[in-house]
Amino acid sequence: MTKEKSIALVGFMGAGKTTAGELAATKLNWNFIDTDQEIEKEVGLPTTEIFKKYGEKAFRTYERNVIETITNEKKQVISLGGGAFMNEETRKTCLAKTVVIFLDISWEAWKKRYELIVETRPVLQGRDLNEIKELYLERKRLYGHHHFRILTDNLSPDDVANKIVELYSTPISS
Repeated sequence: MTKEKSIALVGFMGAGKTTAGELAATKLNWNFIDTDQEIEKEVGLPTTEIFKKYGEKAFRTYERNVIETITNEKKQVISLGGGAFMNEETRKTCLAKTVVIFLDISWEAWKKRYELIVETRPVLQGRDLNEIKELYLERKRLYGHHHFRILTDNLSPDDVANKIVELYSTPISS
């Protein structure tokens, strides 16, 4: 059953979706798609500029449209933006059309990556750590809608990619 579907990776920004996703796609000999990069291509601006110029609501509309289109294709590893699952229709689409794997990262492990990602994540701009933790907890609840989960805290990107490939061959329980 799963062999007919693409893989969608969900998780908080900085959880390793893009890095591990690219590696998993290579191992499977599939295409890799990062939804943020697809949106940037479509709009012709970096994500940070889309947020500044058009706002988050417009970005989420672009995101929804991109995800609706790319989930129709097979044999892809898709890295979803950290906020994509905030949209109920996006969640439903991904759960129906792909194998959704949640790359989970603990708050403590994520804080260690914060300085590496803050400048490139518009949603983090102007928020303190308490506000970001609230966002993290809110989104983590939404990531609970998945087929499989990988805790990435103590895993290398290659280990995460291997687990993605392994889980893909595991039957999804109904």
